[in-house]
Amino acid sequence: MEIWLNQSSTDDFVLLGIFSHSPTDLVLFSAVMVVFIVALCGNVLLISLIYIDPRLHTPMYFFLSQLSLMDLMLVCTNVPKMAVNFLSGRKSISFVGCGIQIGLFVCLVGSEGLLLGLMAYDRYVAISHPLHYPILMNHKVCLQIVGSSWAFGIIDGLIQMVVVMSFPYCGLREVNHFFCEMLSLLKLACVDTSLFEKVIFVCCVVMLLFPFSIIVASYARILGTVLQMHSAQARKKALATCSSHLTAVSFFYGAAMFIYLRPRRYRAPSHDKVVSIFYTVLTPMLNPLIYSLRNREVIGALRKGLDHCKIGSQH
Repeated sequence: MEIWLNQSSTDDFVLLGIFSHSPTDLVLFSAVMVVFIVALCGNVLLISLIYIDPRLHTPMYFFLSQLSLMDLMLVCTNVPKMAVNFLSGRKSISFVGCGIQIGLFVCLVGSEGLLLGLMAYDRYVAISHPLHYPILMNHKVCLQIVGSSWAFGIIDGLIQMVVVMSFPYCGLREVNHFFCEMLSLLKLACVDTSLFEKVIFVCCVVMLLFPFSIIVASYARILGTVLQMHSAQARKKALATCSSHLTAVSFFYGAAMFIYLRPRRYRAPSHDKVVSIFYTVLTPMLNPLIYSLRNREVIGALRKGLDHCKIGSQH
């Protein structure tokens, strides 16, 4: 804590950002802000519908509400600060603010990655073992799945935040990113951080490949079960659901693996910044659209809510 207080009294960090003030970048910035607003509205709407409608009080929608909460927090961790810096022309972020961004970002990405893996297992149980599903995915198991995802992310985020912010930083303190991204920040350290970066690489391999392997295994088993279904309609519905889920997962894991599992010599800040947009802004927007707003149950709950609003306004 003393190191944090000593460092926070010195210069702030400077976030170089991703956009300049050229006409093209102004259009791109506007597009990112539109995606951000859609992500905010989509996730808030989904959480509200799942909370209000009793028909959505099932394990799958409980997991989706937690995924939406993680996505909501993720877009709010980095995008508002990026927008304020871009619009005001100020690019600074305080030492403590930078530490909080790192902690929240690592926590939420870690939690979401694990939850996506466990959600794939939930879909496998629902499709392959429908009769045993209520027993295998009871309320206690659901709470354990969500609790373990959050706990894993929080512990990982706290450890990485404390270690990264304990290094001494010197020079211009210019972070070549639009938020306090850990690998970009470590380049500014006055000491050798290669050992810690190797540890981070191993952690990323475990954090990304373990849940991803659960997803691949679960969907491979699901595909086998689906192809054996006698009902063409049931087969079509299951395949549509699985393909949309895999699309969302591919965006998240593809972007994260591109950034954190590449050898250091192949890393380019310009590439990392663009790819970071995928899982910090685009994926949180796509998740509620892909996972839920296409589902008949969610659409039904939305219509029910709108009908209540119409009746209320008429009275």
